[in-house]
Amino acid sequence: MKKKITLFCMYFLMVFTVIISVFPILWVIMSSFKTNAQILGNPFTLPSSISFEPYIYLFEKYDFLRYAVNSFLVCITSTLLSLLFFAMGAYVIGKYRFPGKSLIFALFTITLLVPSHSKAQPIFSLIMKMNLYDNIWGLAVVYLSMGLAMSVFILKSTFMSIPSSLDEAARLEGAGFLRVFFQINLPLAKGGLATAGILMFLNNWNEFFYASLLTSSNKNRTLPVALQFFTESFSYDYTKLFAALTLVVLPGIILYALAQEQVQASVAASGVKG
Repeated sequence: MKKKITLFCMYFLMVFTVIISVFPILWVIMSSFKTNAQILGNPFTLPSSISFEPYIYLFEKYDFLRYAVNSFLVCITSTLLSLLFFAMGAYVIGKYRFPGKSLIFALFTITLLVPSHSKAQPIFSLIMKMNLYDNIWGLAVVYLSMGLAMSVFILKSTFMSIPSSLDEAARLEGAGFLRVFFQINLPLAKGGLATAGILMFLNNWNEFFYASLLTSSNKNRTLPVALQFFTESFSYDYTKLFAALTLVVLPGIILYALAQEQVQASVAASGVKG
């Protein structure tokens, strides 16, 4: 009897957690197909009809596609380059022994304690000197450093879980550092790469502060900055506001769904080896 009660409580907590996590997202998506009268009158009912007019309006009148492309280019570029550089650093820290290794890793992790906004003035000055202000590639350069500590920690644990005997066997066959890293370790670390990549991509995709600080023109606006504009413009037009929110949130959900197994495997490995 006690076992059944425990099992019931576990399932109840899991179902409750799923509901409170998923329901707000589903409600926003569902509300984007309603009229303002339906949202204000019956907020929790299903839409009486499906209309894509709010989405068409966003793409036609507010150049939403440009904002989405800007965000995608900035995020995918910064994430891929970050993964390459951070993976190399994590591989060396995880697999090699050298003086100051613990200190270097501690310096990486201690950056978690530094608020990102405290770096605004030097970053702004650097971007201005590089003539990259109001340029999406300047924003990509800034996003390169975001998620450094978290990514190195995840990837270090991932590389440590890969047997060192594989590296030794490759070196006996004459493989150098780059070949051992790219052809052996990197393919085996796909779980950690997926986890670090998704976390970095989502963080960059939702980043607002530096996107608003380092861009000023409409052509270089990213989705989070555009969303603030939509919030002000559609303060009483909830249908279009929810449609804009849906378009911002969906890419992250789809990305996580595609790499869910890799993320779970990496988290499990980090818990054992980290």
